[in-house]
Amino acid sequence: MSAVYPLSPTWNDSIRKVEDSSRKLRIRTAAAFLLIFSYLAVTCFQFEFVNSFSRWNSERGMLFVLDSYANKDHISMKWDAPEEVSVKFEGGWRYDYFNPDHSFGGKISPPEWFSQDSKTKRSFVAFNNGGTMVVGPDAAKLINWPGLDEDLAFRRNADGTPYVVGYENRPEDLPAWIRVTSNKIEVRPSLYERMQVYKKKVEIHRYSLGWKYFFFDFDSPLRDYSIWSAISLIANGDRLVPDKSNFSLVLSEITQNEIWMHGVVYFALLETIVMALLGTMLASIVCLPLAFLAARNVTPLQSIRFFLRRLFDFLRGIDMLIWSLIFLRAFGPGVFTGIFAIAFTDTGTLGKLMSEAVENADKKQTEGIAATGASRSQQHRFGVLPQILPVFISTSLFTLESNTRSAIIIGAMGAGGIGLQFLGALQTGADFENVAYMAIVVLATVIGMDMVSSAIRTRLIGLDQMMLFK
Repeated sequence: MSAVYPLSPTWNDSIRKVEDSSRKLRIRTAAAFLLIFSYLAVTCFQFEFVNSFSRWNSERGMLFVLDSYANKDHISMKWDAPEEVSVKFEGGWRYDYFNPDHSFGGKISPPEWFSQDSKTKRSFVAFNNGGTMVVGPDAAKLINWPGLDEDLAFRRNADGTPYVVGYENRPEDLPAWIRVTSNKIEVRPSLYERMQVYKKKVEIHRYSLGWKYFFFDFDSPLRDYSIWSAISLIANGDRLVPDKSNFSLVLSEITQNEIWMHGVVYFALLETIVMALLGTMLASIVCLPLAFLAARNVTPLQSIRFFLRRLFDFLRGIDMLIWSLIFLRAFGPGVFTGIFAIAFTDTGTLGKLMSEAVENADKKQTEGIAATGASRSQQHRFGVLPQILPVFISTSLFTLESNTRSAIIIGAMGAGGIGLQFLGALQTGADFENVAYMAIVVLATVIGMDMVSSAIRTRLIGLDQMMLFK
């Protein structure tokens, strides 16, 4: 049997210290988790995070999403004037299908899904599901509606209160998508069909997929043309409008589209790109010499380095949005506000990064150039600058990509550009198709900026060097 030797006191002390250290680490970890959990709990309570879910309106959210990829037509009838039915695109008073100002060639062309019976004064709205909604002087009806065993009629009492015929005393037997109140009846079989029966009027909303009038708006003489038909029209020698060539007509009608505002959107996008480009360029030009002055291996005077370092901290410590608000008071709304907000913030960021890159430059190249008798400035020009140039270009181009997105945000704060158009479409609450359109334009712009900057980096730096800095 092998002998068992007792552990020495020194060894026991070491084990005890390890156990104490492990126990303290567990206590610190548990305390950190408890602190984080307490912070999250207080935050949720303070900002009513849990109650925010109770305020969420799923139906309204789905309508916003639906509005982003579909278009809507409003059909409205007043009970006192059933023959005067209005059919409007998106409910806008300017987009009435029966307004003679919108009939080109003197011909009014209602949608193919709408028809009227002049004898009975009834109007019929056909839906893609095969059902039909009817409005007339005596009642509003659902005819041949999928999922219903019978047609439903909606009338008014003597006091104007709407009701469902045959269900006056048993509204609970109606389908769940029909809600009856004292003021109105809400009929919503799906997101694409809707009827509202009020005391004084009946409204029908009919949704269709797609971005209608995307190229040519409601008031355009090319309203009923597809883009391919319009391109064919350009090659046709016969002018549609006597005082304009077909090419000028097509181009002007697209850019001056009042619904989608293509000309305004792309001009605002150009402003945003100019803001990002000039702001980044101004910051890059200013921060490069300042970065050399802030580097320890270039500037021996600590006071200069301290001042520039604190200047960089100050410029990047104030958020770009705050700078935009400051310059908004100084210059007013416009591109200059965005340019200077971006330039000030990026001067602080790029100045810090570039000064650190200068300090990390290899000293051997500088020493080799100094051995040839070169001056101090020549040592920095040929020894340091070639080393940091790839980092400088790559960082500046990456900052440009980021600033393209930031320019949209500060544009919404008042600097202009597509951000302001974005905010305007959001505030209406009814133009979410325009929001989706501008979001796609912005996404395409950001992707394009990334591809262009990557191509520039490859061209100026080379692929091998780019891989070293990633």
